[in-house]
Amino acid sequence: MIYEIFMPALSSTMTEGKITSWVKSPGDKVEKGETVVIVESDKADMDVESFYEGYLGVIITPEGESAPVGSAIAYVAETKEEIEEAKKKAAGQSAAPATNKPEEPPSKLVSAPTAASVASIPDVVVSSPRKSAPAASSGRQIVSPRAKRIAKDNGVDLTKIAGTGPNGRITAADVEAFLSPASAPAPVAAPAPAKVSAPAPAKAAAPVALGTAQSLTTLQKAVINNMNQSLSVPTFRVGYTITTDALDVLYKQVKSKGVTMTALLAKAVAVTLQKHPLVNASLSDRGIEYKSNINVAVAVAMDDGGLITPVLQNADQTDLYTLSRNWKGLVDRARAKQLQPDEYNSGTFTISNLGMFGVDRFDAILPPGTGAILAIGGSRPQVVATKDGAIKVASQMQVNLTADHRVIYGAHAAQFLQDLAKLIETNPQSLTL
Repeated sequence: MIYEIFMPALSSTMTEGKITSWVKSPGDKVEKGETVVIVESDKADMDVESFYEGYLGVIITPEGESAPVGSAIAYVAETKEEIEEAKKKAAGQSAAPATNKPEEPPSKLVSAPTAASVASIPDVVVSSPRKSAPAASSGRQIVSPRAKRIAKDNGVDLTKIAGTGPNGRITAADVEAFLSPASAPAPVAAPAPAKVSAPAPAKAAAPVALGTAQSLTTLQKAVINNMNQSLSVPTFRVGYTITTDALDVLYKQVKSKGVTMTALLAKAVAVTLQKHPLVNASLSDRGIEYKSNINVAVAVAMDDGGLITPVLQNADQTDLYTLSRNWKGLVDRARAKQLQPDEYNSGTFTISNLGMFGVDRFDAILPPGTGAILAIGGSRPQVVATKDGAIKVASQMQVNLTADHRVIYGAHAAQFLQDLAKLIETNPQSLTL
């Protein structure tokens, strides 16, 4: 019997996926539940596992190429004798008109990498390697499929390698470093704690030749799709100037404890949203939906293009120090493309901060499915007049709120910004409680 491996839908916005790498080669034995291919969705890299035991007969979509959601990307033969039959079937598919649609009904496709959606798929299972517990607590090593393949091809004992990825995950770079001790120290012994917690250095982007075109990444295509959706929403913008002297003092006090300015701002926004549930709401087919949680999403630019919005869930109820630790973990996993869907698509309010680049002010585009986004500029000394007519120097930052006018009106936006400014200017110490 010949089984088809389909391109799964790893998120609600995904229309096509890109093959990052094939873990198995044609003719290789495939065990049930074994990773066969790694697919790049619009937000993260995910493992696709085989639901059946057999042999990988033929690969339809090679590494580096993309395929629409629901299309067959490979065939698995139940026996070795059926591999030739799988090849013939693939050849027949490639010869068919481009307008032909997959024979399988849409109900058999993966809509999201959840247990419920996986249960409905007869031929593939989608999972993320991050779902494994940390090696230190479970006694099991977490190894990326690509690292497994390199180790297998070179006869490397993975137990001798200490991973530098999230939760101690062994990456392909770790195995390659182990194989080249002259150029990098072999991580036989456990690395220093600072090296484990620090994200891997980003690779320098290859220079783009002028006069050429560069194809879009899957993530960039997803961003474009979201921005096009945003154009259909009637939005308006409200700006506000916030004095940050008191917040700057607090930041100096807590910076040594690992607290970031991002966490401070996210906490301040979340606490203010408690008083303004409408600003945390969004429009749906049922009307205005008031969210039960305050999940603050923060825009992060990716090194290879595009952006993603990791979500600090229940930010209003999480203490500042835990919030900072959570944020660091989210950013590390976002850079490694290992975020779970609920870690980037569950935001109820979004922050976009360009202050670290020296930007004074800017407007942000409203993400689909939310009611508001706050654009934050840099804080800098300004000469200001006091109420008694004196002049002083104060640090100030400009913030602009972009809101869905179908849900939020000007007065609602202004009152939210007033309360946010009051919290930051007069009582930022309450954020540490």
